[in-house]
Amino acid sequence: MEKRNKVLVVDDEQDILDLLEYNLSKEGYQVETATNGKEAIEIAKKFLPQVILMDVMMPKMDGIEACRQIRLVPKLKESCIIFLTARSEEFSEVAAFEGGASDYITKPIKPRALMSRIAAFFKRDGMENLEESIIRIRDLTIDRSSFTVMKGENRIILPKKEFELLYFLSKNPNIVYNRDELLKNIWGSGIYVVPRTVDVHIRKVREKIGEDYIKTVKGIGYKFEIS
Repeated sequence: MEKRNKVLVVDDEQDILDLLEYNLSKEGYQVETATNGKEAIEIAKKFLPQVILMDVMMPKMDGIEACRQIRLVPKLKESCIIFLTARSEEFSEVAAFEGGASDYITKPIKPRALMSRIAAFFKRDGMENLEESIIRIRDLTIDRSSFTVMKGENRIILPKKEFELLYFLSKNPNIVYNRDELLKNIWGSGIYVVPRTVDVHIRKVREKIGEDYIKTVKGIGYKFEIS
């Protein structure tokens, strides 16, 4: 793994910082740490991490406000921001995603599972840079060049919009998109389509590929989930 893969860890608990820094460094990532939201913003502007792991409740500035401000920095708009928090209330999760979070994970942290999510992000990011048209996740093969989907040995026929919806979500795994974002990315901003259209297309895709891939995040939207 190349040192260009940068991760910023933000938490006011030193033992959490030490645990994550150790595991990330062992995997070959370049790691910086911060203990509050204000410090995180300043370090992020200089360090330009592709992934930011951030607590919610911190002194000086909480993680959600720090996330909002980080999203205003042009060079950090595409960074993956993952919240790691002991707060499991739905309103906290909703606030995090509305503030620009890419993912929300409740503590206690499982290092191996977290490393897998981060590795998946960098793999996906690298595939996009290479303009890869084929996505393979578990038993699914999604080929944009031929608009075909294979589940194991079985070919699945999807209409164009259903295919584009599946491809977009699978290309951006573990990232939650609300209905408006999906409408903009799949149907375009110049076409009027009611948000309910997204729900209908998601349901049809699930009927054809199974229920285990596209997950509903209550009150937020949808994500293509990989563990």
